Amino acid sequence: MPSGFVDWRELLRPLAEELNLDIDQESDLVACAQFHVNSSGNNRHRLHRAVIEALSADNPPTENHRLLARLPIATWWTTNYDKLIETALKDAGKIVDVKSAVPQLADMKPRRDAVVFKMHGDVDRPDEAVVTRDDYERYGQDRGAFINALAGDLVTKTFLFLGFSFTDPNLEQVLTRVRLTFKTNQRRHYAIFRMRTKLPHESDEAFAHAHARQALVLQDLLRFNIQAILVDEYSDITKILAEFERRYRRQTIFVGAAAASFDPWGEDAVTAFMRALGSALVTKGMRIATGLGLGVGNALLTGAIESVIQSKAGHIEDYLIIRPFPQAIADAGERARVWDAYRQEIVGSSGIAIFLFGNKMVGTAVVPSDGMRRKFEIAQEKGLVLLPIGATGSIAKQLADDLLASTTPGGVDPAALSALASPVTDLMTLVTPIVETIGKIREGK
Repeated sequence: MPSGFVDWRELLRPLAEELNLDIDQESDLVACAQFHVNSSGNNRHRLHRAVIEALSADNPPTENHRLLARLPIATWWTTNYDKLIETALKDAGKIVDVKSAVPQLADMKPRRDAVVFKMHGDVDRPDEAVVTRDDYERYGQDRGAFINALAGDLVTKTFLFLGFSFTDPNLEQVLTRVRLTFKTNQRRHYAIFRMRTKLPHESDEAFAHAHARQALVLQDLLRFNIQAILVDEYSDITKILAEFERRYRRQTIFVGAAAASFDPWGEDAVTAFMRALGSALVTKGMRIATGLGLGVGNALLTGAIESVIQSKAGHIEDYLIIRPFPQAIADAGERARVWDAYRQEIVGSSGIAIFLFGNKMVGTAVVPSDGMRRKFEIAQEKGLVLLPIGATGSIAKQLADDLLASTTPGGVDPAALSALASPVTDLMTLVTPIVETIGKIREGK
């Protein structure tokens, strides 16, 4: 509804009016849809048109959809017909495999990032939509493969139920099957509900009944090991999802670093420092995103890869996002456009950004790296935690000084930022405090 679509009651309102029914007094909306089909001699055309007219608009996804789409969620289940989920996923740059009909379950889209199971059908196929009581009664026969697939996912995956009332008979059947099979060894799932509040003109007795009933329904969900989370307002769900995204993104550290001049430490010392830093970040379970900055990027990459290989705790791609900048673009304007798009993509995948050194050669002169400053601006725009290591000099020093002089120091404790800006003779002394500071940021300290 927040995206501009109707709820079930409003979708069926014009059909109920044809039956001389007051939809606001109806509690069994599936039965209402069945009554309409019965009165039409089992002709469903008007019902199909109602679905199409109500849900075909190209409405944009909500903020909740966008937040969820940016999370690493590979499996989605919905009883909705609209395209909000797949639109949000595509907008997030993901390859989506939609399953709304049984034959589609046998195929898999190559290199998919997410699969969306639309267990009650899709607005593009309204003739197959699950709407009436007949549809629910025939579900096991017509769409039983969805039941089997859902049962399998409930056993192997952790579900978060959003906007779901748990009155759907298909889901209840599947949950019961899983409960009877695994008894007291069911996987835990979660569901978010809005705390029942008193409605306008509702009597104290009616509210007390509704409040008590909600508590009993939530208690009953524990039979299926579904843990209920209550919020005061629906807007609280957005805050919860935003916190999910914040914690997820902070597992990835963007490292902006470039150096043509290695003074006063020398190239060997700078290379050893970057190698040690890459290794330390990966050892702490952090993922590194980098564009392989001039002069130092390879050393960072080397340290990270060595740590992954030595630990044998995962795949290299689990710990590294590498985006080397394309060099063979002759047109300066086109090159600048492509490079900026690259910076936007790689910085946007992270939650924390650290900046080191930041100088380049122009002719025979060493000058500040404008590319690093641009990465800093992008990170700032995207809300990343900013950690320039001022002790490494050049642009990093300027950025650290700017943050320390600002009233908004980029989400880092000013004392830690200041300590990392103090000049050092041995770069290796920076590795431990950098990793410790990032650890505290990830923990929200």
